[in-house]
Amino acid sequence: MRSPLLGLTSLLLLGVALAQRQVTVQKGPLYRTEGSHITLWCKVSGYQGPSEQNFQWSIYLPSAPEREVQIVSTMDPSFPYAIYTQRVRNREIYVERIQGDSVLLHITELQDRDAGEYECHTPNTDERYFGSYSAKMDLVVIPDSLRVTSIPQTLNKVERDSLELKCEVFKSTAQHSHLSISWYRQKAGEPPVEVISLSRDFVLRAGSTYLQRQATGDIRLDKVGETTSKLTIYNLQPSDQGEFYCEAAEWIQDPDESWYAMTRKRSEGTIVHVQATDKEFSVRLETEKRTYTVGEPVEFRCILEAQNVPERYFSISWAFNSSLIASLGPNAVPVLNNDFAQREALGQLKVAKESDNVFVLKIYRLRLEDSGKYNCRVTEREKTVTGDFIDKESKRPKNTPILVLPLKAGFAVTAISRTPGVTYNESFDLQCIIKPHYPSWVPVSVTWRFQPAGSTEFHDLVTFTRDGGVQWGERYMGFRTRTAIEKAESSNNVRLSISRASDTEAGKYQCVAELWRKNYNSSWTRLADRISNLLEIRVLRPVTKLQVSKSKRSITLVENRPIPLNCSVKSQTSPDSHFAVLWYVHKPSDADGKLILKTTHSSAFEYGTYAEEEGLRGRLQFERSSSGGLFSLTVQRAEVSDSGSYYCHVEEWLLSPNHAWYKLAEEVSGRTEVTIKQPDNHLQVNQTQKNLTILENQWVTLECLVTNRTSLSSQLSVEWFVWKSGHPEKETVAHLNHQAILQYGDLAALSDLKNRLHLESPSPGLYLLTIQNATVRDSGAYDCRVEEWLLDPSDQWYKRAEDLSGLTTVTVKQPDPTLQVDATNSNLTVMEKESFLLDCSVLSRSSQESVFAVTWYNLKAKEGGGRVEEEEQEALLSVGLDAVFSQETSRWEGRLRFQRLSAMLFRLTVLQAGTADAGNYSCHVEEWLPDPSGVWYKLAEEESGTIAVHVQGTGSTLQSIICSNDALFYFVFFYPFPIFGILIITILLVRFKSRNSSKNSEGKNGVPLLWIKEPHLNYSPTCLEPPVLSIHPGTID
Repeated sequence: MRSPLLGLTSLLLLGVALAQRQVTVQKGPLYRTEGSHITLWCKVSGYQGPSEQNFQWSIYLPSAPEREVQIVSTMDPSFPYAIYTQRVRNREIYVERIQGDSVLLHITELQDRDAGEYECHTPNTDERYFGSYSAKMDLVVIPDSLRVTSIPQTLNKVERDSLELKCEVFKSTAQHSHLSISWYRQKAGEPPVEVISLSRDFVLRAGSTYLQRQATGDIRLDKVGETTSKLTIYNLQPSDQGEFYCEAAEWIQDPDESWYAMTRKRSEGTIVHVQATDKEFSVRLETEKRTYTVGEPVEFRCILEAQNVPERYFSISWAFNSSLIASLGPNAVPVLNNDFAQREALGQLKVAKESDNVFVLKIYRLRLEDSGKYNCRVTEREKTVTGDFIDKESKRPKNTPILVLPLKAGFAVTAISRTPGVTYNESFDLQCIIKPHYPSWVPVSVTWRFQPAGSTEFHDLVTFTRDGGVQWGERYMGFRTRTAIEKAESSNNVRLSISRASDTEAGKYQCVAELWRKNYNSSWTRLADRISNLLEIRVLRPVTKLQVSKSKRSITLVENRPIPLNCSVKSQTSPDSHFAVLWYVHKPSDADGKLILKTTHSSAFEYGTYAEEEGLRGRLQFERSSSGGLFSLTVQRAEVSDSGSYYCHVEEWLLSPNHAWYKLAEEVSGRTEVTIKQPDNHLQVNQTQKNLTILENQWVTLECLVTNRTSLSSQLSVEWFVWKSGHPEKETVAHLNHQAILQYGDLAALSDLKNRLHLESPSPGLYLLTIQNATVRDSGAYDCRVEEWLLDPSDQWYKRAEDLSGLTTVTVKQPDPTLQVDATNSNLTVMEKESFLLDCSVLSRSSQESVFAVTWYNLKAKEGGGRVEEEEQEALLSVGLDAVFSQETSRWEGRLRFQRLSAMLFRLTVLQAGTADAGNYSCHVEEWLPDPSGVWYKLAEEESGTIAVHVQGTGSTLQSIICSNDALFYFVFFYPFPIFGILIITILLVRFKSRNSSKNSEGKNGVPLLWIKEPHLNYSPTCLEPPVLSIHPGTID
């Protein structure tokens, strides 16, 4: 014995060691109204130590969620903080102990500041810390918004009048809550009696006193507004007088799924007086049937119909075959006679007052000898001043006979069904009828067996056991959720009701009944069993009512617009039908339609091969209307390639009772012919013809104006052309593509035109091409070609249209020549060895930019036979526009000096004139201008007037003689100084004379001399070298 005891002791110690303290608190969050009385439970388990544990309650306020505020304790009166001390002392907050290890925290009047996180803590009584010692929950305090109002009044009614009372119940709670409404009647000094109520679950119930009158329609509770309900009582009785009021409660469901009445309020009352009309009364006797089987129960109801019954006194007596068996006085204490008293003592019989006007005689198990006539007699009694009762009027109904039959030994079982063929989700009933009808106290068990369609074996489905229980077969537990079995109280017939039929319930049914007997030792003996006929139940799918709109339509859209496609289900088999919609497109080149999109009955999307191949995934938008019968597919940003015939294929799906979806039917809609076209061409370019004439080196602007376009979002490309004279085709000048990239044509790229082009667009649709520093080569007929580019739905640009502008003829001219050279003819006579001037004067020029090239010519007349035969022209000097001098001929070499006195005055000085220099001189002027490219061209040329130059020869002078003879020169100038001085004087005199002679020659022939130059002679100190004549700036007198 020591070993088992030692093992038991070890197990107990191990259990103690493994015990773990666990504190549990009411699950939160809880929502409670301000001002209400609330309770919070807390319990502890798995603890060690005394059975009575202590509890401490604290709160963590939302304003300081980390700080503990102590409220109340079962062990320490000083535990509460100051803000709760007074409320704890006043028992506004207290702890109620339910058991040693569980308590309730009471807050009698909840305040807004009581909201927060509550903690229940149990001080440790264990040998060591192991487990949890506290638990927390949240309490939310919400305003009490419940309002219950009823107009207080006093009403005087007469018996059988109607009464109507209204009650308004209002709440504004943000949380989800339910309302219950109850009407009560209260008399002075009595507890309230419930008239009728509407529960929080919207169930209408009458109180026990008014239950029968509700069944007859005399009591009603109706909702007549959003917040108002109306109580109606028809056929008022004197017992209805009293104070009527309504009471409402606001319920909220806690996290543990239980409902809690946060607030309960009542309205003010209405006093109702009901005046009785008479003192007559009547009696009737009721029972359920007249034929019974041994062992069945029977109930006789003696119903008193009178006014103001509670204020009157009645006694009742029960009779069987005219023999008194029981009586009840005004005090409702039954008195039974003979055998019935013994049966009442054994619980086989009951005589009672059910209500003020209903009296009951009930026999729980009938015997054969209970067959006979039953009756009741009601006597009204009056109470005297001494307290005694005296009988007044007495009434009784007709006798009610019953027949009690013996229990039959043999029985038969039949299975029937009124619905051998049902549709999905419909219900069907199977009845197992047992004959004869045995009383309920006879033990009969009934088993329904089932053979599924396609199977050959039967299995037990459900059994109604002999003791009234229900036992389900293990193989068909799925039937349990949709199957009800009931047994009729009046017979042993068992009905099997199966709801939401499906393929699983299709098959053959039969029932097996077994008759049992309970032995004296509580054992059971099966007396007999019977098997019913077979019932075959067919479960069919519902007949489809699916109809899809077959209407056809055609739509034409401009690309980039959405394509609206509708699929309308006109009728469906069930409101719970789900639809799978397949969208197809059929094109002339295809034999069959191609799948675009499929939406399954579960709203899943599947893209078809056409959507994948054509890149439609990003452009499809599917919608389903809220009503469920209209499906829309929108193809965004339509392309021309989207043209085709569209239709939808609708599949109707239903949920089988086994919660599996099956396809019931399918149908195809009418077709929608969709034509997608490009936008209409509205491109227009200004066609105005223009003629522009400008001077070379000026700027010319060519205008390309788009007056209209297809779309404001389009992009334009502009290309300028020029058609030059002598060229067979137009040449591209510049091209601005739709991406604003400027490209030059060969004409511009291969010349300097590229650098002189300027493009601008000052406003949308206006393009200006400016040619800077125009040249003659720029002349031609210009026009522009505008191309309009649109963005297709796939974000690719394509050319939609093009248009040409009118021609602008540009003529670039060189400046008109206005060159004018002085053409005055003049004569000039010079002495031999003197110099003479040849001036070339430009009187006007064509441009300030022009440059002159000047050439002087000498014209000599050749004489033959005494007459002039021809003139011989000889160029003296050419000065090019680049100021480069030409090569002098040998005759003029070293004797020419060039001067540019001003921009328009040129001078050539001829030194050491000789007789051969005589002749006519003139200058030839060429005017040159640079074109914009810097190339010089000759604009004009002019000849000046002629200057006739005459050269007079001179004899030997003293100077020449002396200088020509060296010996004489040295003799004169070096040796005889006196002679030298004389000679100087002589030379001076000779020179003076020569100058006077030159002045006298002016004005010869009346022509002023234009080529006058006072020569300056530079003499060398010796006559070894000839004197040099220098050309210096002169003046024109």
